[in-house]
Amino acid sequence: MFEVLVVGGGPAGLNAAQTLGRQRRRTLLVDSGRPRNAPASEMHMFLSRDGFSPAALRRIGRAELAEYATVEVRDGLITALSGTIDDFTAEFADGTTARARRVILATGQVDALPEIDGVTELFGRGLYHCPFCHGFEAADRPLAVLGGDFSQAMLALYLADRFAKDLVLCANGPLQVSPELEEAVRRAGIPVREEPVTRLAGDDGDVTVHFAAGEPLWRSAVFHRPAQRQHTDLAAGLGCELLPDGCVRVDPAQRTTVPGVYAAGDTARQADLPGPTPFVITGAADGAKAAIWLEQELFRAGVDVPIPG
Repeated sequence: MFEVLVVGGGPAGLNAAQTLGRQRRRTLLVDSGRPRNAPASEMHMFLSRDGFSPAALRRIGRAELAEYATVEVRDGLITALSGTIDDFTAEFADGTTARARRVILATGQVDALPEIDGVTELFGRGLYHCPFCHGFEAADRPLAVLGGDFSQAMLALYLADRFAKDLVLCANGPLQVSPELEEAVRRAGIPVREEPVTRLAGDDGDVTVHFAAGEPLWRSAVFHRPAQRQHTDLAAGLGCELLPDGCVRVDPAQRTTVPGVYAAGDTARQADLPGPTPFVITGAADGAKAAIWLEQELFRAGVDVPIPG
């Protein structure tokens, strides 16, 4: 019986496991080896690690966990998770099981990319999802935004406001936004191309958008904000409440609605926030918070005295 099972080996899971290891909690970290930011070569907004490789950060994190004798790291895939507080059981794809008193879900999300040739190959290498992560490096170059819904139109307005004077909204069909948003795009001077997009080709700094009709469009980089879904259905299987956007609902201590189950990183958010914060540094912070409050829960459960509040 482990004290804590941490599901997910990204920044949230690694930081949670390290925090628990420092408190001598017997912890099992399970890593499926499928991180969301695998296509990215750099991460940003992480003090002292700006421009650092996310893959290198994961390697260093796992190496640091080896210093904590109470932390075990297992590569594998959990296919089912069941139980209640103080007795959860994880079932692995290889048929083995593990039990734990508490669970931290740090399984992350998956980007649902549009089915256009070249999109998957360029994602993270010329096609970017986040102006906070990649806008600075793309600044003052010819840019495009792919898609014509509310999210993409707002992304185009933001990029035009912060980073780009030469920006084209490639709507991939008729623009599907309110008249007010369409007028805002027009006022910002953003050209809109509504021809269906058939292919993206090139590389970072040299991307060509091909259309079903009309001339191809050369850009230095293309941005697209994809829809997301949960990487696994483990939270739903445990009965955790999911918010309308699919994120696991947590409170300020990263507790889900199921006793004994915490969630951290972009898999979860508080209900009063408009969306998850899918950044490496915030994921790591969430992991530390979840581990700290889970640690205190375990400690207080073992103290046979009334604790105010």
